[in-house]
Amino acid sequence: MKRKIAITLWSLFIAGLLVMTGVFVAISNGWLGYLPPLEELQNPKNRFASEIFTSDMQSLGRYYRYENRIGVQFTDLSPYLVNALVATEDVRYADHTGIDFKSFFRALLSLGRAGGGSTITQQLAKQLWSPRAENALERAMQKPIEWVIATQLERLYSKDEIMLMYFNQFDFLYNAVGIKSASQVYFATTPDKLTLEQAAMLVGMFKNPALYNPIRRPEKTENRRNVVLEQMCKYDYITREVCDSVKQIPLQLTYRSADHKQGMAPYFREYLRGVLTAKEPKESDYPKWNHQQYLIDKEQWDNNPLYGFCRKHKKADGTCYDLYQDGLRIYTTIDSRMQRYAEEAVSEHMQDLQARFFKEKKKKTYAPFSRKLTQDEIDGLMRRTMQQTDRYRALRQQGLTEEQIRDNFNTPVEMQVFSYDGMIDTVLSPMDSIRWNKHFLRCGFMSIEPHSGQVKAYVGGPNFSYFQYDMATMGRRQVGSTVKPYLYTLAMDEGMWPCDKTVNEPVTLIDANGKHWTPRDDHDKNRGDSVTLQWGLQQSSNWISAYLMSLFTPEQLVRLMHSFGIEGQLDPVVSLCLGPCEVSVQEMVDAYTTFPNKGIRVEPLYVTRIEDNNGNLIATFSPQSHEIISELTSYKMIHMLRAVVDHGTGVRLRYRYKINAPLGGKTGTTQNNSDGWFVGFTPSLVSGCWVGGEDRAIHFDSMAEGQGASMALPIFALYMQKVYADESLGYSPTDQFDIPEWFDPKAGCR
Repeated sequence: MKRKIAITLWSLFIAGLLVMTGVFVAISNGWLGYLPPLEELQNPKNRFASEIFTSDMQSLGRYYRYENRIGVQFTDLSPYLVNALVATEDVRYADHTGIDFKSFFRALLSLGRAGGGSTITQQLAKQLWSPRAENALERAMQKPIEWVIATQLERLYSKDEIMLMYFNQFDFLYNAVGIKSASQVYFATTPDKLTLEQAAMLVGMFKNPALYNPIRRPEKTENRRNVVLEQMCKYDYITREVCDSVKQIPLQLTYRSADHKQGMAPYFREYLRGVLTAKEPKESDYPKWNHQQYLIDKEQWDNNPLYGFCRKHKKADGTCYDLYQDGLRIYTTIDSRMQRYAEEAVSEHMQDLQARFFKEKKKKTYAPFSRKLTQDEIDGLMRRTMQQTDRYRALRQQGLTEEQIRDNFNTPVEMQVFSYDGMIDTVLSPMDSIRWNKHFLRCGFMSIEPHSGQVKAYVGGPNFSYFQYDMATMGRRQVGSTVKPYLYTLAMDEGMWPCDKTVNEPVTLIDANGKHWTPRDDHDKNRGDSVTLQWGLQQSSNWISAYLMSLFTPEQLVRLMHSFGIEGQLDPVVSLCLGPCEVSVQEMVDAYTTFPNKGIRVEPLYVTRIEDNNGNLIATFSPQSHEIISELTSYKMIHMLRAVVDHGTGVRLRYRYKINAPLGGKTGTTQNNSDGWFVGFTPSLVSGCWVGGEDRAIHFDSMAEGQGASMALPIFALYMQKVYADESLGYSPTDQFDIPEWFDPKAGCR
């Protein structure tokens, strides 16, 4: 009887062994299940997010479609991570060849109570090639395939490479895929700087990230972390004293969401994303009313190597680069310190300005609009805004009539609305919430080094989460008196001098239609006086601008402004000398680089180089420059624009903000105070700012609050104060403009 039992058992064992061997042979030859081809095993298709870096090598953000994964090298891993993973998941990792039979049979005999028995290599195989199993049977069928893949991985890769792939592959929740993302999301650090307790917590998540979720289940996560520490102690990676001591440390997170709307420079990151992924413009894709934008985009495609980069450059396999999964490393010109100062300056001033705007509009039935608007005009603006919302489009798709949609928009509901003091829980109708959001003033700011063209700071609005329209590059608004330096440049380049004189009196011009045009001016008390052109610019006199316009044709001014980099539509009309044209902040700041750069305009440079996921250089970018005016003309303009700051409309930079550095600039205010501008420059920085409402009908009623010197200039001032206070940046208030000693602003006076 015993003999029969023994024969039966041995027969079953041999049969099982033969079946298992047959299964593995079938899997290895691709007859059973899916086995990745050798090429795919040699080059696993990992999706890596592309990462953006500042000029001072700070991570600015990432672009990803599915997974926020950034690859690291093995040398970038903290030893705590490696030791914790081995001690917890695979203590014989260094000795096996993909399958730890001792752990497997222990798990089999204990029915899984002693652990799953999977090695790190098997777990990697599961992550890379096993789809999510729907049931236990399907999962059991996957196991043998993972064993075969694991043994092949062990032949193709070193132990360090396998472990590195495992760390780079794992999903730690909250868009933190891979150890680098996890380190930043949970601890605001990098993998090489993780402490023992931090590394133990992250390794503890490998068992079950949903169960050991540090945000939702901190107690369970801390207990799991302590289990990892005990394992490290058990296998002599740390001492008992260290283990007991670290276990007493409470779970401490520095959680930072990976939401692309948060973090530094969100407007810049979104602008750069659009530029890198731009398609070649096709005229048929643009409506007729936007033909000028087609011309601008076409010029960018033809001449800007960064524009459409991902479509212009191809990988070794012939396919285009994918910004969202090819792990590009994009090195920008943005300086993280200057970007922070710009964002702080915008935040500080805009909150103060907003408080003053609310105070002026308080209890006004027309708020936030101009008091000059009729109720019908206000209703029309609100109706057009309503029709541009996603809510309106969704209701239209549901088949609701216009009347039903209006009723929907006028029905109060619970909601949250934005404020600078935090989100407010309230009950408002959607239409009232639209009107509330319109109360908030918008802004755009940019700072460029005039000699290199490098963009050091970029702010497209007051808060990207709630006001995503970018007023640094996308938005165009009337520039007002900031256009006047172009007109004066035209005069200086034609041989005039700052000290040339004319009479300060009204000037009437005749436009192309034969109509008379006489601008009004705020300097009536100086009427009839003989004044210099320098006085005219520093006081922003409309009469002197009209006088200069009478000496030239509108077409001449248009040509010069286009050479300054103004790309939008410029109508050749006599009133152009007062700035009714719409221009972006980027164009204005770029244009003003001409003055401190001896007549040479340098186009904005946003990126210096791009590397692939392995650190191989793909492309480098250099500034593109254009000679616009003579050096002599640039010296004349610097002299006059410094006078604007020292004695004219920009003088509050001196007496209120106490900035005593060499500085030139120009304020701008459009009709009804709809737009406030200031563009200024030092010997080594050109910075500009626009502030205004979402609609031109939203503005201060008073000139004192609504002028460019009150709305935009303070942002420039606060930014420069912070820049000069940081000596590590290398910008000094003692820097001087590079003007030769022979230059005399009075040399050519008549």
